[in-house]
This record gives sequence, structure tokens and C-alpha cells, in this order.
Amino acid sequence: MTHRVRSHLTERDVDVLVQTAELSLDSVTKTQPHPNAGCILTDTQGSIVGQGSLWAQGAEAPEVIAVKQAQGAAAGGTAYLNLEAGDCHGDTAAIQALIHSGVKRCVVGMLHPLEHSRGKAVDALLSAGIHVDILQNTLSLSGLSQESIDRLDIIYSSNEALLHRAALGKPMGIIKYAMTLDGKIAASSGHSAWVSSQDSRGIVFRTRASCDAVIIGGQTVRRDNPRLTTRMEGGHQPVRIVMSRRLDLPMEADMWDTQVAPTIVATQKGAKKDMQQKLVSKGVEVVEFDFLTPEAVSEYCYQRGFLSCLWECGGVLAAPAVADNTIHKVIAFIAPKIIGGKGAPTPMGELGFVEMTQAIDILHPQWSTVGPDVMISGYLPISGGPKALAESLGIIQSQSSARYQPIESSKSATNQQWLSPQTTPSQVQQQQQLEFYKCWDNLGCLSNFSPHPIDMPDVTMDEPTLQAVRHALTTADAPIPHGRLWPSSEHYYQAQKFHGVDNKASRDIIEDIMRAPSPEEAAKIGRTAEASTPELLHPDWEARKLAVMHAALLRKFSCHKGPRDTLLGTLKTPHAALVESSPHDFFWGRGIDGTGSNHLGKLLMTIRDELSSQT
Repeated sequence: MTHRVRSHLTERDVDVLVQTAELSLDSVTKTQPHPNAGCILTDTQGSIVGQGSLWAQGAEAPEVIAVKQAQGAAAGGTAYLNLEAGDCHGDTAAIQALIHSGVKRCVVGMLHPLEHSRGKAVDALLSAGIHVDILQNTLSLSGLSQESIDRLDIIYSSNEALLHRAALGKPMGIIKYAMTLDGKIAASSGHSAWVSSQDSRGIVFRTRASCDAVIIGGQTVRRDNPRLTTRMEGGHQPVRIVMSRRLDLPMEADMWDTQVAPTIVATQKGAKKDMQQKLVSKGVEVVEFDFLTPEAVSEYCYQRGFLSCLWECGGVLAAPAVADNTIHKVIAFIAPKIIGGKGAPTPMGELGFVEMTQAIDILHPQWSTVGPDVMISGYLPISGGPKALAESLGIIQSQSSARYQPIESSKSATNQQWLSPQTTPSQVQQQQQLEFYKCWDNLGCLSNFSPHPIDMPDVTMDEPTLQAVRHALTTADAPIPHGRLWPSSEHYYQAQKFHGVDNKASRDIIEDIMRAPSPEEAAKIGRTAEASTPELLHPDWEARKLAVMHAALLRKFSCHKGPRDTLLGTLKTPHAALVESSPHDFFWGRGIDGTGSNHLGKLLMTIRDELSSQT
């Protein structure tokens, strides 16, 4: 499908697009990173009548929020999206909301970077007769002032992590360090508290909260015993990752307190099994690698669906991270201090360069003062910055064009097929795997975190109960006995852990889960309570949880057309196995080495066969 782009965007369009991008950042530091999407609706006079942003993975789509808020006032008006709709692949709620709102025009700041979503929403809106303008080429900017054009950079910077993941097949890697005026990150003794000012450290805390993970080496744990938290009440706490080949780590460290934030220790396969067991007993997740390198850890983070990783390591680990192309952005704080010391550490170790002409240029550098310090940030050439990545994906066209074409990109890594150690390339045709995990990735609506409410009987679910209510669960318009509407299947699953326990604290946890704004937050409440207060858990939970998930999935795919069509659509790939691609979940997913049970994928295939036989 083709589409004629308007001759130019207006200054008013720019104002609202920028507001939309700013709105999309409302949840940054508050929830785990996700595609930052915002929607603003204006009426026929250009006045804003509704707005919304994506709070978290699996939360209500911003378009749906904005349309509800507008209450019909957007009819004949314009919808502004900083990012093409695609918060949950396979779900059409956002698109249908815009169509039913009656808007006549939609202005899209950026086509979706992920290939499976790119152009899909635009095509659907065009098919519905809505005029779509896309900030895609130079023609759409004609007539705008340079100041307005520069303001539109936020369209790309607001989703720079997503652009890195889509274009490079890695989470965006940010290296952060603070150094003295003479280039030292610590004294010769290793003491480093503090190089930078309190104001600078405040920025660091916020940067941590905006990332999925913070990565350091074992030496930092031994020397500094850091907490690596955000120092914020509530909000997002990133996963803390320690890289240590030999596991020569202290038994007692602030990082091992996993009630504060989750911790992963990445190590070489076979390293100190006794130390591994001790760490696991403290709640630390230990992941073994054949060869522990920054690139391997970055790939693992990519498999976990991470969008961004903050490297707060010393120079010994920073250098190979740069050499492995896992670092894409630099944030450096320079303090007006001199410490000296021939052996004092510097932020970057040996890169093998012998001439200044080999130095890596930092692109698009930005300077600012933070208290007494100077902060500089910029991008490494492997990245080039958000706009360069958008160009590499074809989202920005360097030459003006009067027509929109959905663009296919060979660089998108979101559909890479993972093969288990038991699978050889020659077997792929016979044993194809369709993977799903995050909502925004391919087949995202199969995820248990997708934004699809389910009404479920308010009983303690087990296998006999499942069979008794099965007909009601699989009939979309059938009344549910003693039903209760849950925001998602994950909300219901987490609450069932504590259902039927004669304890007020267990009932309170259930209500906290019900009120959680997103499936991710519901999961966090449930998992934290399970780990910290196991006495509040239903005694038969382990025996019941497969039946609970089966019941939730039956209801979800019976009641919601988008997920049901997506699930049945996987039958078009012959002999395809559905695989929940979580590298750290060996029960519901496949696990990092492919030996996981993949119970979620198996349940979905069972339900797919049942639905297929019915149709």
C-alpha cells in the first residue's frame, strides 16, 4: 500500500509531536524499560482532548487511554504518535481505538523499529481511510525552521535503546564513569568515594533506574562492595550483573542482598561449584558461560529482552567491552580534582592502540555542567546515535519521497531463530521453533504479560476445578461463576499462589496484585512475597500451578480475538513448536541452554490444537 505524504508538517504538528515524545518518557525510572510510546489527540480546532503513554510492558496501550479520555471529542481531529503503535504484537486494541475515535488524520513520528511491527499500524489506519503523515523524509520537514527540525530529534532519542536493539541486535550498552581532571577513577590505593559530586551521582542513580541492568566486574565487588541501587523509593531497580571468571568473590557483599534488587553472577562454566551453591542459597542467580566475555553477557541480556545495560565497571573490563562492540554510548563525569598516582586506575584499559590516529571518536558529543563537574556524553561509531540507527533501518529516508512503503530490514535481529544444542541446522526444517517472550517482540500477545483481561472464577484453581469449569472458560459469552476480572493472565496466576490461604496477609497480597498497574509489577509482587514469606503461599502451589496457567490461557485465548488469531496463525508454519524463549526460566521457558521444560509453550500448543479442532 502506498500513501501520499503531506508537503510539510506544520509548526503546530512539531509542538504536539514533541509533547507526545516527552509524554512517552513519563514512566522512565518508574518501570522496567520498554518501547516509549505516547499518544495525543486533538479536536478539529487543534485543542488537546486526550493523551496517554505506555506505563509498562503489558499495560494499556496509550492510544486506548487517550481515546477513553477524549470521550468522542477527537472525532474529525488528529492523532499524534511519537512511535507507531506496536506495544503488543498481534494485538489490535491500539489501532481499533484510533479508528473508532473518528480521527481523520494521524501524524506518526517514527515507524516502528522492529521489523514485525513496522508499517503494520500505518497500513491498518490507511485502510480505514485515515490520512497518515510520517516524519520519514526531508519533504515532510520543508517549511519548518531549523529550531523546529532540531526539536524533533527527541522522536529518535526517546527510543534510542529500542533503536539499538533493533539495528544492532544488542541491548544499548552505556558506559559510565567519573574521573578526576587528571584522568583517574580512583586513588592508587583503589579508594574512589567519591570522585564526582552529589549532583552527578543523582544523575547516575536516575540513569541506573532507566536501564534493565547494571554490569560490573568482580574486582569492583572486592574493592568497593557497591550496592548499585537507584537510591529511590519504589520505581524500577535494574538487575545487577557481576562478571567473574574464577568466582573469587567475597562471601558477604551488599550485592548478595536480593531483597533490594536482583543479582546475577556471570561466570565461566565449572567455576567453583561450592561458591555457586552459596550464592544461589542467598537468592543470587548464577549463569555459566563457555567463554565469559562482554559480548557473551550482552547476548544473554539481549535474550532476556533487555533494551539497555549500564556498564559501571573499571578500565580492565571496559576495554574488552568497547572492543567487543557492546558499548554504544559514553557518559563521563569530570571532577575538578587532581589525585595523581602512577598506578592510579583510569577509566579505560588497554585497547592496543599505539597512535593517536587510532583513537575512537565520540560522535554527537554533548557537554553540560553538573554542580562543580562537567558531564560529556556521546556515541561510539558502532552506534552513530539514534538518527543514524533509524537511517540504517530505513525509518528515515535520506532522499525525499512522496510515497510511504512498509520497509523490510535485513538488520533487524528480533526474528533470529535460536537453536538448542540438540538441534542441527539440517534439522531446522523438521523442527522449526516459533519463539515469543516480550510483548513487543514477535508473537508478543502469546506472552503471559500481554494486556488482555480475563474474568475467572474466584476459587482456588486445581485440575479437578479446571475440568469442572472448562466449558465456561472456553465459551467467551458464558457467565463465569463467582467471576472476578483480572487485568491480565499474569495477575491471575500470581494471585493464585496465595488463594485459599486462611491468612489476612495472603489476602492482602492478592489485593496488591490485583491493583498492580501492569503484569510486570504483578509478577514482582507475587515473586517477592513468595521468596520472602513462603509461609503465606498455598501449600499445594507447586502441584497446582500448571492447572492455574492452563485455566488462565483457556480464558484469554477464548475471549480475545487478536491473541487467538495469532495463536492459530502459527499453524501456517508446519511442524512449528512454540517456545517461550526466556533464558532464565527453566520451567515455563527453554532456559539458556535449551534444556528448560517450556511448559508455557507446550500449554499454548495444546490450546492451539483445541481451538483449531473447534474451528
